[in-house]
Amino acid sequence: MSPRKSDSRDRMILSAAALLREYGASATSVDRVLAHSGAPRGSVYHHFPGGRAQLIDEAVALAGDFITGLIDAAMQADDPVQAVDAFFALWRDRLVESGFRAGCPIVAVAVETNDDAPQLARSAAAVFARWQEALAALFLRHGLTEERSRRLGAFIIAAVEGAVIMCRAEQSTAPIEAAAAEIHDLLLHTLRDSPAAGSGPRS
Repeated sequence: MSPRKSDSRDRMILSAAALLREYGASATSVDRVLAHSGAPRGSVYHHFPGGRAQLIDEAVALAGDFITGLIDAAMQADDPVQAVDAFFALWRDRLVESGFRAGCPIVAVAVETNDDAPQLARSAAAVFARWQEALAALFLRHGLTEERSRRLGAFIIAAVEGAVIMCRAEQSTAPIEAAAAEIHDLLLHTLRDSPAAGSGPRS
């Protein structure tokens, strides 16, 4: 019994994250999550006594952890420019694979008014902060100041999220490719000029 309950809970959270990506927060209802996940109706308030708000909050946390893991993996690259290129490529590939239907579930929550569940905006803000901190840590390791590293981290997350929204609207990868190219050039020049630029110019 216990594994099945756990499986139902996990399926509902995964379904909520998938629905947030495609349809936004307001369209991610409990009924829609149940239909998507195939979980029994009686399991909703057993696993999520806080109802829809708790379910969406946990979906945001799951999506945030997933993308943080991908960022952390990309950040292992010796070349920070290559790492950021890989981050943009990841989002571009997700857009193409979904036919431009799948956006960012964190943005889906952040852009909607949730007066009845203010914790959702706080959860989205916390996820964005984690992503920015991961990028800032990368730039700090490669010689930029803490302030510049934090600014660049915020700028890159803003650029990615804005580009994803534009790509979905235009049904094209052009916006994210343009953003990736500009940030690539910006990082090349910025890191070349850093005090710890080290062993010669980047190619």
